[in-house]
Amino acid sequence: MTSVLIVGATRGLGAALVKEYASNPKTLTYATTRSDATPSGFPDSIKWLSGIDLTNQHVGDNLSSQLKGEKPLDVVIINAGRFMTEDFSKSGGPNWNDELAMYTVSSIAPLFIVHRLVHNDRLKAGSKIILVSSEAGSITLRHEKEGGGNYAHHASKAALNMGGKLLSIDLKEKGIIVSIVHPGFMRTEMTKGVGFDKHWDEGGAVTPEVAAKSLVEWTETLDISKSGEYWAPRGPRDIGMAETVLGKNLETPLKLPW
Repeated sequence: MTSVLIVGATRGLGAALVKEYASNPKTLTYATTRSDATPSGFPDSIKWLSGIDLTNQHVGDNLSSQLKGEKPLDVVIINAGRFMTEDFSKSGGPNWNDELAMYTVSSIAPLFIVHRLVHNDRLKAGSKIILVSSEAGSITLRHEKEGGGNYAHHASKAALNMGGKLLSIDLKEKGIIVSIVHPGFMRTEMTKGVGFDKHWDEGGAVTPEVAAKSLVEWTETLDISKSGEYWAPRGPRDIGMAETVLGKNLETPLKLPW
């Protein structure tokens, strides 16, 4: 039986991934929640790991300890993220606490989680770690047509990309695969909450369920040859500056530039 852990599993893409994996009776699905209560609306087969807060410095130990006695995981998908908008106006500008929260959740906590899972033998040769990043983390794809602002959201994803690359080097000898992915532009409460719903139609935004299916398919075919690389499994279709920066007739899946 395949065992899968979804970190950041109660909403959006994470919830869709949990339900997608749990629909397969041959998959043992673990999922995390910040709450101590079991979320409603999910299949009963899911094993919930509670109190997993990615702003807590002990998140890796907490998560690993709840998996004590379980078999090593085949797949770990770290999906949790935070997005608060920022601009460079005189009256507004970057917010210190918001920036700390975005960097901590998106790019610091994942490294601590992977570190403890590896050193507590919760992963094995052939295990796959999927770091859910964003095309927003690509410096090459940033273009003046899209404007500036949203510093920590973009920069924390770029930091996650670098962290994933370095993890892939450290874990290569153990045979553990690290994949960094842009799962797609999605119609979620997070993108709506920052006003991106106005771009849903023209930007080709898909539901979390559609993006989850694409990500599961990507993970199934993933091997060590792509470890440490940065990919968009759904291709360029929802990446606004893809053709402007990279040219036309781009492939799907699309390997993204750093």
